[in-house]
Amino acid sequence: MATHPVVFLLDIDNTLVNNDAIVADLMKHLERDVGVEQQKRYWEFFEQLRGELGYADYLGALQRYRVAYPRDFKILDASMYLVDYPFANRLFPDSLDAIEHARKMGKAIILSDGDVVFQPHKIYRSGIYEAIDGEVLIYIHKETELDDVAQRYPADHYVLVDDKVRILADVKRQWGTRVTTVFPRQGHYANDPKEVAKYPAPDFTIERIGEFLKFDLDTLLKGARPAR
Repeated sequence: MATHPVVFLLDIDNTLVNNDAIVADLMKHLERDVGVEQQKRYWEFFEQLRGELGYADYLGALQRYRVAYPRDFKILDASMYLVDYPFANRLFPDSLDAIEHARKMGKAIILSDGDVVFQPHKIYRSGIYEAIDGEVLIYIHKETELDDVAQRYPADHYVLVDDKVRILADVKRQWGTRVTTVFPRQGHYANDPKEVAKYPAPDFTIERIGEFLKFDLDTLLKGARPAR
């Protein structure tokens, strides 16, 4: 397999897609359909499942809710709501342009965490799957799968764009100057000062994904600092 000069690894949730807004919409929908208290129960199941699996499983939480409340048929509508959700409407401004910009500078792929049904569905329905030409990797914990990423997409250098400083710091620790980390400050993780302060600063910080369009390849390559 040929080695690419540069591979861009682009996250999905709160990097290209406003996942916080999707969650807010789901909360409103559940509150309207099943009530405030039952909506809270759904999120309790969601957090339990995330603790067990290590990633968000929205449809799995619905199934767990159904097991606990088998006669609450209103919850079935929530599954249809998620499946039919207009994910393309929740793309951050310039998200698709950012993908195209990355593809002009090198090989671009989606590198995401998530379940095996909802996450690929979101990527497909949002239009990102087509924009990235089907180059999608979804792991349970992507930061622990870098050897597989490198085997599938060998490269002299990587550029990781992700809203979680924890992920950026972990990948930087493993790859050092082999990776340039770009941190778009979007979403609740990126805007939590205590969470951000736990980790070394990424190589580049931008306020929104659209600012990625200002980067040229030389700047990104020269900006890769050693792990700290």
